[in-house]
Amino acid sequence: MCGIAGFLTAAGPDAPEAILYRMAEAIRHRGPDDSGIWWDRDAGIGLAHRRLSILDLSPAGHQPMVSPTGRYMAVFNGEIYNHLDLRATLEKDGVDACWRGHSDTETLLAGFDMWGVVATLERAIGMFAIAVWDRESQTLTLVRDRIGEKPLYYGWQGTSFLFGSELKALQAHPSFFSEVNRDVLRLFMRHNYIPAPYSIYQNIFKLPPGCALTVSLREREPKLVVYWSLAEVAKAGIESPFEGNVKQAIDELEILLKDAIRQQMMADVPLGAFLSGGVDSSTVVALMQAQSRQPIKTFTIGFNEAGYNEAVHAKAVARHLGTEHAELYVTPQQAMDVIPKLPSLYCEPFADSSQIPTFLVSQLARQKVVVSLSGDAGDELFCGYNRYVLTQKLWGKLSRVPTGMRALAASGIRVLSPSGWNRMIGPLQAWAPHSMRFANIGDKLHKGAGVLAARQVDDLYLGLLTHWDPDEVVLGGHEPETYLNGSPPNLGGLDSVPRMMALDTITYLPDDILVKVDRAAMGVSLESRVPFLDHRVVEFSWRIPQSMKLRNGVGKWILREVLYRHVPKQLIERPKMGFGVPIDAWLRGPLKDWAEALLDQDRLRREGFFNPVSVHTKWAEHLSGKRNWQYLLWNVLMFQSWLERQRLV
Repeated sequence: MCGIAGFLTAAGPDAPEAILYRMAEAIRHRGPDDSGIWWDRDAGIGLAHRRLSILDLSPAGHQPMVSPTGRYMAVFNGEIYNHLDLRATLEKDGVDACWRGHSDTETLLAGFDMWGVVATLERAIGMFAIAVWDRESQTLTLVRDRIGEKPLYYGWQGTSFLFGSELKALQAHPSFFSEVNRDVLRLFMRHNYIPAPYSIYQNIFKLPPGCALTVSLREREPKLVVYWSLAEVAKAGIESPFEGNVKQAIDELEILLKDAIRQQMMADVPLGAFLSGGVDSSTVVALMQAQSRQPIKTFTIGFNEAGYNEAVHAKAVARHLGTEHAELYVTPQQAMDVIPKLPSLYCEPFADSSQIPTFLVSQLARQKVVVSLSGDAGDELFCGYNRYVLTQKLWGKLSRVPTGMRALAASGIRVLSPSGWNRMIGPLQAWAPHSMRFANIGDKLHKGAGVLAARQVDDLYLGLLTHWDPDEVVLGGHEPETYLNGSPPNLGGLDSVPRMMALDTITYLPDDILVKVDRAAMGVSLESRVPFLDHRVVEFSWRIPQSMKLRNGVGKWILREVLYRHVPKQLIERPKMGFGVPIDAWLRGPLKDWAEALLDQDRLRREGFFNPVSVHTKWAEHLSGKRNWQYLLWNVLMFQSWLERQRLV
C-alpha cells in the first residue's frame, strides 16, 4: 500500500522536483518506508510516490518504476494478488525472465509492455490506483480498481493537470486553487459522504471504480473508459444464475473465498485481521486460520456503553478459532481524542461516525501488523442490511396504492409540523397498546410522508438513506445527478432488493465504507485488504440465487452456512449491532462546547453555507432530548471542522 501523486503541465514550473517532493510528503503516512520522484522536463510530466513496503522490501521495489522496454513509467498504489501467476504467463509469452526483484509493480509494467495497460489490469486480481506515463503516445493514464478500494483524485488547475491518492497531495501543488463546490455540499448533506465522481472542490474529481482515464497536453479533455462494470456483472449474474444445488453453491463460495484469502495473506511483513465477531469478519478470520499453521493475529475494540460493545462476541470467536487475539476497551475520552484528527484524515467532509472506531481498531492493529484483512462488503454482496428487507416490505404494500392517493396523504400529513402532531397525538398514546406507542410520533409521520410520495422503489430507497433534505439546510447551489438521484445505472430487470444491493455496491460501498477504511488504516500506515472484493467472489455472488442470500427473513444465509462449517452457530447468531459510538449522548455532554462553537448561528451566517435557523433548531431539539438528531448534526459538524482546518492549511 502506498500513495501516489503527480502532475502534467504545459508550462514547466520552477523547481518541479521540489513540488513533487512536497506532494509526496503530504501523503507520507500512506508510505513511510521510501519515496521517489521522476520528472521529464521535455514532456512536462512528473510522478511522485510514497512506499509502504509489503512485497519485496528491497530497493528493487522502489518507485517510480520504468517498464522493461522503457516505454512506460508508473507509480502504483495497491496489491496485485495474482502477480506471480501473471509473471508465469508473461514468461510463457516470451518476456525476458531476468526480473530485478519480486514486486507486483514490476510484474505490471512488464504486462503493460506485452499486453497494454488496461488489458493487463483486466487480467489482474487486486486493488489498485495507478498513474502511467506512455512515452510513445505522450499520454497519462489513471486507472482505479474494479470496486474502488484505492482512491484517486484528479483535475485541471490552470495549465496543470494534478492527481493524487488524497486531496492533500493536490493541495501541495502551487497551481491548486479551488473553491468549495456548493452543489456537491448538497450531496454531502444528503448522504454523509461525497459520491464519485465529485469532490468537495470545484473542478476536482474522483476517478470512478472500474475506470481508466487518459489525458494529454494535446487533448485536455480526459477520456474515460469503463473496463469493468458492477451493473453489467449484476445483470449477467441474474441472467445466468448458478444452476447447482444448495450444497454445491456453498462449496463453490467457500472455495472462492478460501482462494481469495490465501492470495491476500501474501505479504513479506506481519499480517492479521479485524474481528468484530459478526458474520463477515468471522468468516474471513475462520478461513484465514484454516490455511495458516500459526495463530492469526486478530484485533477488536470494545466500548463499555451498553449497545455498542461487540468485543465479547469477537473474543468468543477468537477463542474458538485459536487466534492470537488483542482487544482494547476504549474510553469515551480516547474515542473523542480522534475527532480533531478527522478533517486531516479524510481530506474532504466525511460524516460516517463509525470512522472513529475504525481508526481506533486500525491503530490497535498497527502495533503488531502492517497488513490487516477485513470483512467489509459482505452486507452488500450477500444481502445483510436490514434496510433491504424493510424497503421490500414497505414497497410491496405502498406500490398497491395509486401514486396520487399516496401524494395526497403525504400532503395531509405535512399540514401539521412534527411538534403539532406530537401535541395532538401524544396524549392519545396513553390509551394505545404498548406496542403502538412511539416517541416523537410527529417526526416519524413526516418521515413516513416522504416514503408515501415515492413513485418507485429507487425514490423510497433514496428517502430512507437521506440525512438532510438539502433544500432545508444548504444555501444556494443545485444538487447534481447521481446514480441514486436522476441518473440511475442500467440494472435491467433487477427486483427491488437485488437492485438496492447493486446500488449500494456502486455507491455506498466505495464512497463511504471503503473511504472510511482506507483513510483510517492509511492514517496509521496500515494496509487493509478486503477479500470479499476479489472480483471473482463479486461476480459469483451475483450468480447465487437471491433465495440463498435472503431466506426466511435472514440475510447472508449462504455466507452463514460457509461460516458454520468453522464456527458454532450459537457464537454468531444475535441481532446486528453495527460499528458505532454514542455520538448522541456525547453531543449533549463532553462534546457540547466543541459542537456549540461550530454551530454558532452568527458563525454560520458569516460563512454562508448553511441555513442557521434549520441547524439551530435541530441543535436545540437534540440538546433538549426531544429528538435524536445525531446523524444530521454530525454532517454539519464534520463539514464545519473540515472548513476550519482548510483555513489553517
